[in-house]
Amino acid sequence: MHLEILTPDAKVFEGEVNRVIFPGIMGGFEVLNGHAPLISALKDGIIKVTSASNVEEFNVKSGFVEVLNNKLTVCVEGVIENN
Repeated sequence: MHLEILTPDAKVFEGEVNRVIFPGIMGGFEVLNGHAPLISALKDGIIKVTSASNVEEFNVKSGFVEVLNNKLTVCVEGVIENN
C-alpha cells in the first residue's frame, strides 16, 4: 500500500507500507492491503505505520484519511512529533 501523510505545511511521510493503525474518532482501526474504500475522520493521537523494514509512529492532530485502491492519503492539522 502507498501512504502519504500531509499537513498544511509539509509532506510528513510517503512510502510503501504493510499496515497502518489510525486513531479514528469512533475508535482506533487498522488498514491492511486490499482494504475496502473509506473516508474517516481522525482524532488527535498516534498513527502507527508498519513497513517491511521498520515501525514508525506519528503523533498527529485531528484530520482525515482516505483509503482507495491501496492508496492511503492522510490530511492532518499537524504532527506533534514522530518517532
